[in-house]
Amino acid sequence: VQLQASGGGLVQTGGSLRLSCAASGLTSSMYAIGWFRQAPGKDREFVAAISGYGRTLSYVDSVKDRFTISRDNAKNTVYLQMNSLKPEDTAVYYCAAGATTIAAFKMRPDYWGQGTQVTVSS
Repeated sequence: VQLQASGGGLVQTGGSLRLSCAASGLTSSMYAIGWFRQAPGKDREFVAAISGYGRTLSYVDSVKDRFTISRDNAKNTVYLQMNSLKPEDTAVYYCAAGATTIAAFKMRPDYWGQGTQVTVSS
Protein backbone atom coordinates (compact mmCIF):
# COMPACT_ATOMS: atom_id res chain seq x y z
CA VAL A 1 0.00 0.00 0.00
CA GLN A 2 1.29 3.43 -0.92
CA LEU A 3 -0.20 6.80 -0.13
CA GLN A 4 1.28 9.72 -2.04
CA ALA A 5 0.47 13.14 -0.59
CA SER A 6 0.97 16.32 -2.58
CA GLY A 7 -0.21 19.90 -2.82
CA GLY A 8 1.45 21.53 0.16
CA GLY A 9 3.14 24.89 -0.05
CA LEU A 10 3.46 28.41 1.30
CA VAL A 11 0.42 30.69 1.36
CA GLN A 12 -0.61 33.87 3.11
CA THR A 13 -3.29 34.04 5.78
CA GLY A 14 -6.68 33.69 4.17
CA GLY A 15 -5.33 31.77 1.20
CA SER A 16 -6.23 28.32 -0.07
CA LEU A 17 -4.50 25.06 -0.89
CA ARG A 18 -5.72 21.68 -2.08
CA LEU A 19 -3.96 18.58 -0.85
CA SER A 20 -4.20 15.31 -2.76
CA CYS A 21 -3.63 11.77 -1.53
CA ALA A 22 -3.18 9.20 -4.28
CA ALA A 23 -3.61 5.63 -3.03
CA SER A 24 -2.25 2.49 -4.64
CA GLY A 25 -2.18 -1.14 -3.63
CA LEU A 26 -5.66 -1.06 -2.14
CA THR A 27 -9.27 -0.85 -3.20
CA SER A 28 -9.87 2.68 -2.06
CA SER A 29 -13.63 2.31 -1.73
CA MET A 30 -13.01 -0.18 1.09
CA TYR A 31 -10.90 2.25 3.10
CA ALA A 32 -11.49 5.33 5.14
CA ILE A 33 -8.86 7.86 4.07
CA GLY A 34 -8.00 11.10 5.73
CA TRP A 35 -5.47 13.57 7.01
CA PHE A 36 -3.52 14.18 10.18
CA ARG A 37 -1.14 17.04 10.83
CA GLN A 38 1.81 17.72 13.08
CA ALA A 39 3.06 21.19 13.92
CA PRO A 40 6.55 21.75 15.32
CA GLY A 41 6.70 20.78 18.98
CA LYS A 42 3.17 19.39 18.99
CA ASP A 43 1.58 15.97 18.81
CA ARG A 44 0.11 14.70 15.60
CA GLU A 45 -3.61 15.47 15.42
CA PHE A 46 -6.52 14.25 13.35
CA VAL A 47 -7.77 16.76 10.77
CA ALA A 48 -10.37 15.14 8.50
CA ALA A 49 -11.51 11.78 7.16
CA ILE A 50 -13.94 10.37 4.65
CA SER A 51 -15.44 6.88 4.58
CA GLY A 52 -14.97 4.47 1.70
CA TYR A 53 -17.99 5.57 -0.31
CA GLY A 54 -17.92 9.13 0.95
CA ARG A 55 -21.07 8.89 3.03
CA THR A 56 -19.42 9.82 6.31
CA LEU A 57 -17.20 12.84 6.83
CA SER A 58 -15.43 13.92 9.97
CA TYR A 59 -13.47 17.05 10.84
CA VAL A 60 -11.64 18.39 13.83
CA ASP A 61 -13.55 21.39 15.16
CA SER A 62 -10.79 23.87 14.32
CA VAL A 63 -11.15 23.28 10.55
CA LYS A 64 -14.91 22.87 10.21
CA ASP A 65 -16.40 25.34 7.71
CA ARG A 66 -12.92 25.97 6.25
CA PHE A 67 -11.71 22.56 5.05
CA THR A 68 -13.57 20.12 2.82
CA ILE A 69 -12.57 16.50 2.26
CA SER A 70 -13.71 14.61 -0.82
CA ARG A 71 -12.74 11.54 -2.80
CA ASP A 72 -12.73 10.19 -6.34
CA ASN A 73 -12.59 6.41 -6.08
CA ALA A 74 -12.17 6.07 -9.85
CA LYS A 75 -8.84 7.86 -9.41
CA ASN A 76 -8.08 6.34 -5.98
CA THR A 77 -7.54 9.88 -4.75
CA VAL A 78 -8.73 11.86 -1.74
CA TYR A 79 -8.63 15.64 -1.65
CA LEU A 80 -8.50 18.17 1.16
CA GLN A 81 -9.57 21.64 0.07
CA MET A 82 -8.28 24.12 2.63
CA ASN A 83 -9.72 27.64 2.56
CA SER A 84 -9.31 30.64 4.86
CA LEU A 85 -5.99 29.29 6.04
CA LYS A 86 -4.57 30.56 9.31
CA PRO A 87 -1.00 30.54 10.67
CA GLU A 88 -2.09 27.89 13.17
CA ASP A 89 -2.78 25.54 10.24
CA THR A 90 0.97 25.44 9.59
CA ALA A 91 2.09 21.82 9.90
CA VAL A 92 3.21 18.75 8.05
CA TYR A 93 0.06 17.07 6.74
CA TYR A 94 0.00 13.28 6.53
CA CYS A 95 -2.36 11.17 4.49
CA ALA A 96 -3.55 7.92 6.07
CA ALA A 97 -5.87 5.01 5.29
CA GLY A 98 -7.71 2.43 7.34
CA ALA A 99 -9.97 -0.51 6.54
CA THR A 100 -12.17 0.45 9.42
CA THR A 101 -14.73 2.86 10.78
CA ILE A 102 -14.05 6.57 10.91
CA ALA A 103 -13.96 6.40 14.71
CA ALA A 104 -11.30 3.69 14.66
CA PHE A 105 -9.43 5.43 11.86
CA LYS A 106 -9.04 8.52 14.04
CA MET A 107 -7.35 6.43 16.70
CA ARG A 108 -5.12 4.25 14.56
CA PRO A 109 -5.00 4.22 10.76
CA ASP A 110 -3.56 1.13 9.10
CA TYR A 111 -1.31 2.93 6.63
CA TRP A 112 0.52 6.24 6.50
CA GLY A 113 1.86 8.26 3.60
CA GLN A 114 4.70 10.72 3.65
CA GLY A 115 3.95 14.25 4.77
CA THR A 116 3.52 17.43 2.80
CA GLN A 117 4.42 20.77 4.35
CA VAL A 118 1.80 23.49 4.64
CA THR A 119 3.04 26.89 5.77
CA VAL A 120 0.70 29.83 6.32
CA SER A 121 2.39 33.18 6.73
CA SER A 122 0.83 35.99 8.76
